[in-house]
Amino acid sequence: MGNPFKKFRVDNLFFGSFAFLIVIMIGAAIWTSYSLTSNELATTASSNQHNLLNMLNNEITTRLTTIEQISLSTSRDNVLISLLSGSHSEDEFARYQQFKEVKQSLASLTNSIPLIEGIDVYMHKPQYGDSESYIQFRNLEEASRQYWAESVKRNDMAWTDEYRRQSFQGEVAVLSFVRTILNNNKLIGYLVMHVKADMLKEVLAGHSTGQISRMLLDASGNPILHIGSVPDGDSWSRRAAEMQGQSGVFRIQDSQSDSGSLLVYSRSRNSDWTMVELTPWSQITKGSLKLTKAIAAIGAVAILLTVILTMLISRQFTKPIKKLVGAMNQYSLEGENAKLPEDYENEFGYLFSGYRKQNEKIQELVQSLRQRHELQRRAEIDALQANINPHFLYNTLDQLNWMAIANGQEEISRILELMGRMFRIGLSNGNTFITVHEEMEHLSSYIEIQQIRFSGLLQFRSDIPEGLGSCYMPKMVLQPFVENAIIHGFHHRSQGEIEVVMRRLGDQLLITIEDDGVGLRSGGEPAVHKKSGGYGIRNVEERISAYFGNKYGVALNSREGGGTRVIVRLPLLEEQPERQIG
Repeated sequence: MGNPFKKFRVDNLFFGSFAFLIVIMIGAAIWTSYSLTSNELATTASSNQHNLLNMLNNEITTRLTTIEQISLSTSRDNVLISLLSGSHSEDEFARYQQFKEVKQSLASLTNSIPLIEGIDVYMHKPQYGDSESYIQFRNLEEASRQYWAESVKRNDMAWTDEYRRQSFQGEVAVLSFVRTILNNNKLIGYLVMHVKADMLKEVLAGHSTGQISRMLLDASGNPILHIGSVPDGDSWSRRAAEMQGQSGVFRIQDSQSDSGSLLVYSRSRNSDWTMVELTPWSQITKGSLKLTKAIAAIGAVAILLTVILTMLISRQFTKPIKKLVGAMNQYSLEGENAKLPEDYENEFGYLFSGYRKQNEKIQELVQSLRQRHELQRRAEIDALQANINPHFLYNTLDQLNWMAIANGQEEISRILELMGRMFRIGLSNGNTFITVHEEMEHLSSYIEIQQIRFSGLLQFRSDIPEGLGSCYMPKMVLQPFVENAIIHGFHHRSQGEIEVVMRRLGDQLLITIEDDGVGLRSGGEPAVHKKSGGYGIRNVEERISAYFGNKYGVALNSREGGGTRVIVRLPLLEEQPERQIG
């Protein structure tokens, strides 16, 4: 029959080997599982917890409702509203008297209600206050930076969860109740009452002993107060939908215990507060010691059998893997590589075959990369040589310019200077995009050369709004059209007029170039000679299409009264593109 690991699929072998063992383990676990006592224990525990949570919820709800009612009555106080709305802003004495009366009233609340840790009033231009007082008057502009700012955006009043607040006595753990104060539908301030979290936690703990985990949830299912070890707040936003009705109980999986926890909740009839208690499932069923020993004994036997069987199987399973790993560690591009067995017909055979094919592809890829590297190296050498030529020409023009100056050839010197300027802008440090100002400088240099040629009879006008000069455009877009107008539009003429106008059109840059030359042919093509011209225009059109797509481009039309009108549409680029195209 031969070795089965060379004939059959590995997953079938594992399944057949472990199936019988798994059936025995599951059957034993089900027969001796927690079904004997766990359900009864959970029912009894949840019933007792419901009664306790109802009592604690009523007590906490009473205290929180008292804070809400006090906040409501205080926010409707006429003196407080008058102070916040600035009714006596011009009478400093009256405003100070209002401040004293409000502060005394709020101080009475903190003294008479031990649950209140402090009160903050947010208002416009608070001018009085004592940093060593439980009552603080704060600037309304600071409200957006407070811990409770996001909560009060959705409602005119809101409770926060527990957080640590800095007071004049140090950091204190509090819950805050925030109420928006309006006057004629206009925000004039916030009244924030800080409640001592420790006192509420004492109520939440009740008379329970030992390690307990309880939480108080708001109407959205978010925890605002807790004792003991509880999951994070994100978990409870998902659990809120499961808590239906006034009370309930169900089992959840959490990080407190591998077996999960029993969740019991109770919701007050007169409020939206929900009390939740989590008890580890292992704690509820810890009395089943005999059942635990039986399950442990069965598990120990099953684990022992599994280990023995796994060791026998793993030897055959890991042997081909080790061969493959060894071949991979010894792999070399140049030397001789280890050979893998070819008699495997299962997954290992597929794996070995795939590895051999992969090695062949790697060899092909390495050869391809070597060829590409050689081509790239040659291209870099050619590029370096190409960079020498422009700088050589630029330096040569500069030398010719000095020679012309030395020989009194002012026009030739000026032409060489303008050509050097054009060449410098054309190089533009390798940038594909330059500013409109630089493009116009390039065009002006070219036109001045032509004006010298035409003895000043060539007229040039430009109209570019001041804000467009700093925008960016592809370089050497305008010069080919002006060159075409001079060479072909003014052919056999000694004078002419050219005008360049730029306008902002939404998110586009609209450039119009007009001349009074011979215009277009009847077919709409420029009047150019077949052996010259046209290449520069095609180059511009192709570059614009490659850079920006078919939405932008060049349009040529005949001008009324003779001549040609060229309209170039480009995107309005107020910043230089991060990646140069070229």
